[in-house]
Amino acid sequence: MMEEHSKAEGTFSGDEASSIVKECVEVILCGVDYDETRVNEWMSAVIEQSLTHLVKLGKAYKYIVSCIIMQKRGGGLHTASSSFWDNTTDGTCAVRWENRTMYCIVNVFAVAINL
Repeated sequence: MMEEHSKAEGTFSGDEASSIVKECVEVILCGVDYDETRVNEWMSAVIEQSLTHLVKLGKAYKYIVSCIIMQKRGGGLHTASSSFWDNTTDGTCAVRWENRTMYCIVNVFAVAINL
């Protein structure tokens, strides 16, 4: 699944990036409970694996990946982002994942490299 390529080489596929990120999050967080002492390790792993698989697509993009992990305690979390770029080539996607003890939100920004 992680080796699939989008239809057009010059466009960012948010669906493709979301699938990659979801699979990385599942591999790292599936079956574990929130543990404050491991959050930094998990976030680093999600970011590094997501970046590795995105780069393997071989597309001319610079990627920015951010990750938030929050314990489920009934509190609110609101996030927002904005970008000024070329909507025909650049793109973004957000992945929200949860289990019974935590939420994980991953944002991917892809900025085309003009060669």
